[in-house]
Amino acid sequence: MDGDRERFEALFGTYYGAVVRYAVRRVGQDTSGEVVAETFTVAWRRLDQIPDNALPWLYATARRVVANELRRRSRAVRLGERLAAQQVDAVADHAGPLAESLRVQAALDSLSERDREVLRLSAWEQLPTADAASVLGCSESAYKVRLHRARRRVGLLLAASDANSQLEPEGGRP
Repeated sequence: MDGDRERFEALFGTYYGAVVRYAVRRVGQDTSGEVVAETFTVAWRRLDQIPDNALPWLYATARRVVANELRRRSRAVRLGERLAAQQVDAVADHAGPLAESLRVQAALDSLSERDREVLRLSAWEQLPTADAASVLGCSESAYKVRLHRARRRVGLLLAASDANSQLEPEGGRP
């Protein structure tokens, strides 16, 4: 039991920061603590199943915890929509950098969760191909194909967004 505790403490000390960053990028600062706690709870319960290269295993576990959290949020949003009599439209901020950020976020939101996750593992987590493939549970070749296709899709969405913005009047939509 002491060996298990030592292994877990070493695992926690080594990978805690990476798992926190992974969670924050996906569910935000407020909920990331819960995701990290659940991820390491699962790691403790399945300590004997964790391979020597533990980070991909932890990311895969965190990915499942995040998916559960996102499903919970989705249910809460649907409930809120049913309860709301009217939906208030948000006023868009027309500041340049924020507008660009919103344009990119909209393009990413248009992608499937599968495409978003492969892009996140590449850009945000900067995982090597083998580790990212392990997180997704696929071969390295499949990961590379998924990454290529996701990049192509987001590029097409951004190009379409550029074309649409050039067609709009200078002051924005009428």
